[in-house]
Amino acid sequence: MKSSAAALAGLAITPISCTGPTGRGRRTGTVRFGIVTDCHYADADTAGTRYYRHSLDKLGECVEAMNKHQVDFLVELGDFKDQDSPPAEQKTLSYLRAVEGVFCNFNGPAYHVLGNHDQDSLSKAQFLTNIKNAGINPGRSYYSFDSNGVHFVVLDANYKSDETDYDHGNFDWTDANIPLAELQWLRRDLAASNGPVIVLVHQFLDGAGSHYVKNAAEVRQILEQSGKVLAVFQGHRHDGGYSLIEGIHYYTLKAVVEGPGPENNSYAVIEVRPDMSITITGYRKAVGKQLAPT
Repeated sequence: MKSSAAALAGLAITPISCTGPTGRGRRTGTVRFGIVTDCHYADADTAGTRYYRHSLDKLGECVEAMNKHQVDFLVELGDFKDQDSPPAEQKTLSYLRAVEGVFCNFNGPAYHVLGNHDQDSLSKAQFLTNIKNAGINPGRSYYSFDSNGVHFVVLDANYKSDETDYDHGNFDWTDANIPLAELQWLRRDLAASNGPVIVLVHQFLDGAGSHYVKNAAEVRQILEQSGKVLAVFQGHRHDGGYSLIEGIHYYTLKAVVEGPGPENNSYAVIEVRPDMSITITGYRKAVGKQLAPT
């Protein structure tokens, strides 16, 4: 990474800290976790179908549900916040802190995936300084962790074709890439994993086009060659989707920001069982699905 949270060490920015238990005591090999994506929170007027101001209440409903269901952890899959037009850095930071404050009401470990809008008027260092990924080095934008015998890999595709970071909107959102250093890390991480693997990413890995990581085929080859990856969970395209490629499930969750009111919310609980089957229980507009072992 060419930027890090350490670059902001001298600034008077206090990160919000999510705290909670590290597990819910389920048997090894079974894990239940929550996903939510594309909140795009900003104190901004509605634009088309995007109701930015509604996202705090929608996320609050999600967090309340995840606490009720006592999921092992909660992850947001990117585009956590948005910005004004024209953008103002300090206001964008206030939106990030506000939405993170709601997210931190989850009573357990919480994690973030970087989406393109998370760098539309901030650096990666600024974003990472103002959120917390449970048990993860605060400078890391891609990382992995284990929960109840399942290995989780979080990828960062917020790199331009020249492998430089997205930073303060200096990017074309269609130019998303996993750089060489991250690919090498991914190979090593998968090789060292002893259990089944779930991958979490914002931009798409299951095809080609404007919404997809440019070197998605190379990433998929690494995932397939490991023989360990069960599924990939994605955000980015707000209407959601699903595909199955070479034995790996790719599920895209619908966006929180689309449409007014709680009836247009979207979040899901994922259960991974010891037989490698996966149940997706969708809430509000999120699509439920049963993913059989392949």
